[in-house]
Amino acid sequence: MNKVENSFLNKNQFGEDFLWGVSTAAFQIEGAHDSDGKGSSIWDVFTSQKGKIKNGHHALTACDFYNSYQNDINLIKELNIPNFRFSISWTRIMPTGIHPVNQAGIDYYNKIIDSLLASGIDPWVTLYHWDLPHALEVKGGWTNRESISWFSAYVEVCAQYFGDRVKNWMVINEPSVFTGAGYFLGIHAPGKKGITNYLKAMHHVTLSTAAGAKILRNKIPDANIGTTFSCTHIEPATESSKDIEAAKRVDTLLNRTFIEPILGLGYPQKDLPVLKKLNNYILEDDLDNLDFDFDFIGLQCYTREVVKSAILIPYIGAELVSAAKRNVIATEMGWEVYPPALYHVLKKFNEYKGIKKIIITENGAAFPDTVTNGKVFDIKRTHYIQDHLEQILKAKEEGLNVEGYFVWSLTDNFEWAEGYNARFGLIHVDFETQKRTIKNSGLWFKDFLS
Repeated sequence: MNKVENSFLNKNQFGEDFLWGVSTAAFQIEGAHDSDGKGSSIWDVFTSQKGKIKNGHHALTACDFYNSYQNDINLIKELNIPNFRFSISWTRIMPTGIHPVNQAGIDYYNKIIDSLLASGIDPWVTLYHWDLPHALEVKGGWTNRESISWFSAYVEVCAQYFGDRVKNWMVINEPSVFTGAGYFLGIHAPGKKGITNYLKAMHHVTLSTAAGAKILRNKIPDANIGTTFSCTHIEPATESSKDIEAAKRVDTLLNRTFIEPILGLGYPQKDLPVLKKLNNYILEDDLDNLDFDFDFIGLQCYTREVVKSAILIPYIGAELVSAAKRNVIATEMGWEVYPPALYHVLKKFNEYKGIKKIIITENGAAFPDTVTNGKVFDIKRTHYIQDHLEQILKAKEEGLNVEGYFVWSLTDNFEWAEGYNARFGLIHVDFETQKRTIKNSGLWFKDFLS
């Protein structure tokens, strides 16, 4: 039996109110890097630096969504996808990161929102998906405490211009990734390194998440407000107490550090002692301003990580045992294909009393794809999606809270430091010609949603 064609999955099993969608991000799809008054972002600058992106790829054009949005929205409709998640580029709205507002940027997102609504598709807006204005990075970016007021002013503008039609909002995308990769490891924009940069950015981003959400609640009282976190199922490499303790520290860093303060639990300093250094940056009223009662939490889970103790690794005393070393099936990103990770993550986050609703706001896989006679037979991606949906169904049947699933991503796009090598789309993009080809995974999803 061919599982792809005869999967037992049926969307009715998930319930009438279950949310189905696809997710994207502005910098990864829009291109048009300086069109119509857009300012420069940290990713515009980072991608222009030699050796930062695989194969020297850049996102000057990306998927050209800036010009081809109508065509792509037509494809979303063709695939029967009722919810579209996209992000707003801060530098299109405020080219220098602060006032004045660029009317052309407002007009552009109004066109997208209106086109989606006219097509019967609900817009889900992410306010920050990693593309900080470069003009603000020059002033320290997220390491500067003023970032809270810069971000708040930007959120106010978005709420003012789009809040009459956009009801679903995500404040910040995956804070642990962009602070860790961008301000500690230096492998993502803005390329900063070190524990001080990282901890300052962590704290200011967390305060900004709550501040932005409060503005949305105030300006758009009936809005459905969430924020998203990357999360990974963590397992120790062995049953030794050292590996178990190491796994606990990594779990604290990757899964708890950003969400717990938002839920009013404070930073998990006991289980990750390096976080005590945050106390240098926490001011008097900060602990009262870290939390917010979100309508939903977006979880983004792709894999599991296996962890072993490594005393020479600073701060965390642990390292990941790669999928390659473990000789397990992996995606183009080197991530293990391990569907139960999603179930375990749902189980874990269901233990938090403060989460009203969980939506999987990203899940998907990068595999090498080729177009053959106008078709893309991406059987591995189709299986990946089906296998993860089965884990969601298992969680739902056990009464766990999970209310939606958004595939990453609509189209192949610019995958940050990986450039165009890692293709995640339900739709194939020929980056030379911008030709779109719906992959088999997209056709399966279309049938599943019909």
